[in-house]
Amino acid sequence: MARVVPVGSYRCGEGQDLLWIAGPCVIESEELTLSIAKTLADLSQRLGVPMVFKASFDKANRTSGKSFRGPGLEAGLKTLAKVKRETGLPVTTDIHEGWHVEPAAEVVDILQIPAFLARQTDLVQAAGKTGRVVNVKKGQFMAPWDMKNVVAKLAEVDNPNVFLTERGSTFGYGQLVNDFRSIPWMQELGCPVIFDATHSVQKPGGLGDRTGGERRFVPFLARAAVACGCDGVFLETHPDPDRALSDGPNMVPLGELPALIERCLRIRSSLAD
Repeated sequence: MARVVPVGSYRCGEGQDLLWIAGPCVIESEELTLSIAKTLADLSQRLGVPMVFKASFDKANRTSGKSFRGPGLEAGLKTLAKVKRETGLPVTTDIHEGWHVEPAAEVVDILQIPAFLARQTDLVQAAGKTGRVVNVKKGQFMAPWDMKNVVAKLAEVDNPNVFLTERGSTFGYGQLVNDFRSIPWMQELGCPVIFDATHSVQKPGGLGDRTGGERRFVPFLARAAVACGCDGVFLETHPDPDRALSDGPNMVPLGELPALIERCLRIRSSLAD
């Protein structure tokens, strides 16, 4: 499997530009989602970076059953289709169940498998059968070399268009740590590797009935991952993370994103010297 995968008009992988996957954790409203997407599209044009828009239609893995989950499949996909139409950006979203796969694949360019579901064979292979790019987040409970089995499952349904995402590993209770060796290890499986800079700073269940996090560490981890040769960076962003309805403690304020991208691009450029 070659470590270059097409996404819309972009190509991600060895020798390609650093791919950015960004957007809010969840679709809070169509208006806010479109506003964020248009800001990211402008940023993509201004900085000359390939950008994929991300937002979830349903956050099925919230800590509390009372937490906001999103607008649901039908309304969420309608919003994502509008984002794609009005901005021209490729789009991605999480899928959690097999019946999400076909309708989501009609809209999005990348089907994302959440880390908790990385070993769900039926879901992974159903996503693979669509022919869409499948981005599988490495489970917090998995070693990077164990992702070879996920890649094999997708190969069994003839889908070579696979991203693997590093997003931290469970360390004790309520903590995640990153082993940056996972980037070259997973690249050796023949896939582009994305680094998830915002979920890596999560503190699962850290606020009792909600997940906590420390967004101040996002720039440090993102820069480290780029220095280690990741093929793309995933991060969640919001105009006002402290008022966000999901994962606010981890998200990068939208106004701070340009400076973060520019710093990472300088690191990326230095690797070619």
